[in-house]
Amino acid sequence: MTRATTGRPLRADARRNYDRILAAAETVFAEQGADGSLEEIARRAEVGSATLHRHFPSRRALLLAVFEDGIAALCARARALIDADADPGAALTTWLRALAAYTATHRGLSLSLLPSGPATGADDRCHVMLGDAGRPLLDRAQRAGAVRPDVALADLLTLVTAIALATEATGDPAEAERLLTLALTGIGVRPAASPSPR
Repeated sequence: MTRATTGRPLRADARRNYDRILAAAETVFAEQGADGSLEEIARRAEVGSATLHRHFPSRRALLLAVFEDGIAALCARARALIDADADPGAALTTWLRALAAYTATHRGLSLSLLPSGPATGADDRCHVMLGDAGRPLLDRAQRAGAVRPDVALADLLTLVTAIALATEATGDPAEAERLLTLALTGIGVRPAASPSPR
C-alpha cells in the first residue's frame, strides 16, 4: 500500500520527494515500460535509492502508485464528461479513448499489474475506481441508445486492455486506434435484423 493510501500525512519535504519520485516514475515507465530502471527514477527525482525505497519498498508498489495516479485522472475525466452533459455516446467514446491512450503510453503497466496470485486490496481498489467512473458513462450511453444493452463495462475494459497488450510490441498508435475504432463500432446499437431473402 502506498503512503498516499495509508492516510498518514507526510512531512513537507517527504511529500515533495514522494511527488517527485512519482512524477519521475511516470515518465520513466512511459519511456521504458514497467521494467524501467529504478536508479534512473531516483536520479530524475533527485533523490537517493534509499529515499525511493522508503516510499516504495518494491517495484510493484511504485508501479501501483503510478497506476493509481493515472486511474484517478481517468476517473476525474469521466466525472467531467458527465458534468458537462456531453452526448452520452461521445462521452463514453472519449473516455475509452483516454483509457486506451493511457494504457498505450504506459507500456507493460497493465500486464505487470496482473495479479500472479490473489488480487491485493490495491488491485481491487483500481478496478473499483474504474468501474465507479465508467459505469455511469456506459449507463447513459445505453439509455440514449448509443451502445448495445448487452455490453458490460468489464467487456469494454477488457477490450481496451487487450488492444493495448496486442499493440504494445509494435508501438504503432495508428494500429491501436484502428482496433479501438473497430471495437467501438462493434458495441454500437445493433441494426434491426433485415428479413432474410426468400
